[in-house]
Formats: sequence, C-alpha cells, structure tokens
Amino acid sequence: MRRYPLPLPVVMLLVSASLMLVPAVHASVTGLPAVARAFFYSATALLILGLFLGIATWGFRPRSPARSHLRSLAGACLALPPLLALPMVQAVPDLTFGQAWFEMISGFTTTGATIIPAHELPGPVHLWRGLVGWAGGFFVLVSASAILAPLNIGGFELYAPRAFGRPAGLSRNYEGTEAEPADRLFEHALALLPAWLGITACLWAALLIAGDTELTALMHAMGTISTSGITPLDRFSSAPSGFAGEVVIFAGLTLALSRRFLPGAPQARVDFPLRRDPELRTALVILIAVPAALAFRHGLSELTEHDTLNLMRSLSALWGAVFTTLSFMTTTGFDSAAWPLTRIWSGMEEPGLFLLGLAMIGGGVATTTGGVKLLRIYALWSLGRRELERLSEPSSVAGGGAFARHIRTEGAFIAFVFFILFALTLGAMNLILAAMGLDFEAAILLSASALSGTGPMADISRISEIRWQDLESGPRVVLAAGMILGRLETLALIAFAMPQAWRR
Repeated sequence: MRRYPLPLPVVMLLVSASLMLVPAVHASVTGLPAVARAFFYSATALLILGLFLGIATWGFRPRSPARSHLRSLAGACLALPPLLALPMVQAVPDLTFGQAWFEMISGFTTTGATIIPAHELPGPVHLWRGLVGWAGGFFVLVSASAILAPLNIGGFELYAPRAFGRPAGLSRNYEGTEAEPADRLFEHALALLPAWLGITACLWAALLIAGDTELTALMHAMGTISTSGITPLDRFSSAPSGFAGEVVIFAGLTLALSRRFLPGAPQARVDFPLRRDPELRTALVILIAVPAALAFRHGLSELTEHDTLNLMRSLSALWGAVFTTLSFMTTTGFDSAAWPLTRIWSGMEEPGLFLLGLAMIGGGVATTTGGVKLLRIYALWSLGRRELERLSEPSSVAGGGAFARHIRTEGAFIAFVFFILFALTLGAMNLILAAMGLDFEAAILLSASALSGTGPMADISRISEIRWQDLESGPRVVLAAGMILGRLETLALIAFAMPQAWRR
C-alpha cells in the first residue's frame, strides 16, 4: 500500500507555492507592498491549482513507478521554472518572462547564473532566487538518494558490482527497492530535512556573527549548502564578513565533498573508514596541488630573487587559492576576496582555466554538486595507475578488496563512458553556440558553466569578456537545456530511455 498517494509533480507544486509566502512576508515587513502582493497572489493561485490537481490525481499509480519518478525529475526542471518565474515578472516591472524563466531554471538546477544586475532587484526577489536554489539543491539531494541510488545510477553504479541500471541496496533499515518510490522520497526527505535546516541555520548564524547583513548571510548560507552560489551582491568577494565569512563558508562547502558528511544521507555498502574514502582523498590531492601551482610559483621566485618573502601576502594568496579551489570544485562559484592577489601571484595569463577544470571535476556522488564527480575521477586514475604497474610488472596481482577491483574494472569503464558522454555534450553545445555567433572562448566557457552547474564562473574566470547578460534569447535557451542535462546527468537519462532488457 502506498502511504503517500500524491504524485511527485503535485507535491513539488504545492511546496513551491508555499515557499512563495516567505518573500511575501519579507516584502511586507520591509515596506514593499507591491512586491508582497505579487508573491502572495502567485502563491495563492498555485496553491489552488495544486489542490485541484491533488484531488484529481489522489491515489494515482503509474505502471512503472521508478520510470515515472525519473520522468518527474526531468519534468520538474522543465515545468516548474515557468511557474516559479510568475512572481518575479509581477514584482519587477521591467523584467521580461524570458529573463525570469532563465533565472529560475538557473536557480532550480543550482547553477547560479544570473542575467540581472544585483542592484536592479529588490531584497524579496533576491530572497526568492536564493530559496529556489536552496529548495532545488534539497530536491536534487533527495532524488539522488531515493530514486537514482536504488536504480544504481547517478554515480552509485561505481559502488556496486552490478549491471548498469539494476537495483542496488542501501544501508537503510527499511526496504530500499521494494518500497514505492513515492514512499522512499518521503522517507529520505524526512531523514535529510532536519540536517538540511540545521546546517543552513548554523551557517546563517555564523555569517551574521562574522558581519554580514541578515539577507546576505541567509542567501550565502543557502547558496553554500545547495552549492548554487546565488548571492544578492554583485560579487561574493565584496561580502561584509570578509575573511571570517569565507572560513565559515569553506567549512560548509566541505559537506559537498562526500555524502558521508551529511547526517541522514543513505550510504552505499562500503567497508572502508572515512580516512580511506576515495572521494575525500581525491579532493585532498586537488586541494593541495592546485593552490600549490597557483600561489607558490610566484612566492618561490620572489624568495629566490630578493631573499625575502612577504609572509602575509603569501598566506593571503594561498588562502585565496585554497578557498576558490574548493568553491569551484564543489561547483558553487564563490570567489575569495584574495583571488585577485592569487591571480597576480600565479604569473599565468589565464588562471581561469584552472577554475574551468575544477568545475568540470565536481564534488561527491549524491551531493548537490555537478560535473563529472570525484569518484569517477578516482576510478579513472585508479585504472591508469594499475595499467602503469602492469607495464613494469606484467605478472603482478593487484589487491585492495572487492570494491577496489570493481573500481578498476566495471567502475572505470562506466566512468569513462560518462566522461565521453559529458565531452560529447559539451562539444555539441559548443557547435550550437558557435553557429549562433559566439566565439570559441565564450562558447566553451558558458557550456562548461552550464553543464557543471557553476554559473558564476563566467564572471570570475576572465577566459572571455562575454557575460550571461550579454546573451540573446537563442543562446540562453541552449544553455538552459545544458543546465538541465548537467543536473540530470546524461547517463541517468540513458537509463530512463533504455528498456529494462537492454540494461542486463
């Protein structure tokens, strides 16, 4: 028996309408009655629509529940943003529906790209952008653990030695694959929501203490835990909290390196301790290697030439490299206030290429990050290391246990397939954008930003002079489609499209 008979799209519509009441209250308190009415009327209309749809679809049972929820994941990214854009169009008179739609699809997919200058939007509209990104991140997290993980897709295929798309169990006390997907969604949401709310509240309080205003602290807290990177400021680096705020956000971003850090998140059946977690070890290597390449080069040359070193400038440049590396590796896109100094110390004409590569790597599996993901990078590296060992010792036998053997064989093969699909999608988007008149640098930058879900990269990397607000409607639609593809992952869409017999 289904305990939660409402379809997923109806539940998402009701939740979205309820969230619109938050900026409506904020607008009323801050003395913006026109903005408050825009959000309140939109919330009322969508709540009525959701109630009627709920009555009409109560107890609906699809033929294939798992495929139905995969279809709902794709449908949510297509159908919800136009509805979420309604209050923005009414609240900002000069805003077109196309601009509001792009903002909402960017927020819901946790990309964080914006085409509207921050000073042109009132505070409640900024709050709405942050709430959409925050709720979108929670939806992605719950969907990954409740829908994609039991089907052994979305990165979990690297953990279990089963065929791609087959069901895989999770270390939960209740049944995983036999339960209805709607029940699993509700159970996972209840398990994750306390930690999600608690971490957001802790980050908000810490940023307030560090010196941010109430709205800035709340939006940066929501943008950190959801890795959306949405900010009410022109640049995150201009936040009043300064270095103390960056330390707080750095601690929050570490949660995106592995789902094992998030309380309530279901875990795959792994028998290794946290210090041997492949995702964390890969992230640690990147966090050491990239800042060393960016910050130490100039410091060593200065020490050699002048026999002295400005310690504070060196530490500041190093911190800017470490913070920005973690921020872009988790596809958040916050830049440190010391990043300009890091760029100077790097001595490289285009250090933004590092950010481009970090964003495409991504964070942990079943987190809110985008990109290829750390576990797939580890699988490819593990296979490469093993092949090099076989060149010198052809008769050697590799150990490491069942998980390591799986990572080096089936896991590496699936990771390579995903990497090729990611590259093909990136190349196809580049061709389409080039046909629309964009140059190569702009096309590759915007395509990588959309597919990896790192919207602020277009403004920070300086690879190209073009920005999101410079685009016409055609390229915006193409990049919005790329945001959806990057969020859903091409491999998961293939699992949805392929018949069950093809996955055996």
